[in-house]
Amino acid sequence: MATNNSGLQEGSILDAAANKDVMEVINKGLAYAIILAGLLSVIFIFYGGISFILSGGQEDKIKSAVSTIRYAIIGLIVTILATVIVQMVGRFLGLDVVKYINFGDIIDTITSVTSQNSGPSLN
Repeated sequence: MATNNSGLQEGSILDAAANKDVMEVINKGLAYAIILAGLLSVIFIFYGGISFILSGGQEDKIKSAVSTIRYAIIGLIVTILATVIVQMVGRFLGLDVVKYINFGDIIDTITSVTSQNSGPSLN
């Protein structure tokens, strides 16, 4: 990972913010928001499924679990539609959001940010 003279990883959202590249910050911020929303939707689908399995036949718990699954699926559909709409609007405005939706790059950014902000170890 290459770093610039301020110690930030080149190409990260923090590097773009430090360089005052507004379009880059908007692009990466939208990409991260879309990925986060999709990930949360999937997590809530699993949570609803586990709640459904553990409901023990109780009607109120089953209704709550089915409701959680339903709303999580609606959230996932809205996230997918938002991705399509953002891409269409982005093309019109000259933004390219899809190039930043790369899971490996996001993991690298999270790793670099957490390693820079971690405190001293107690070894």
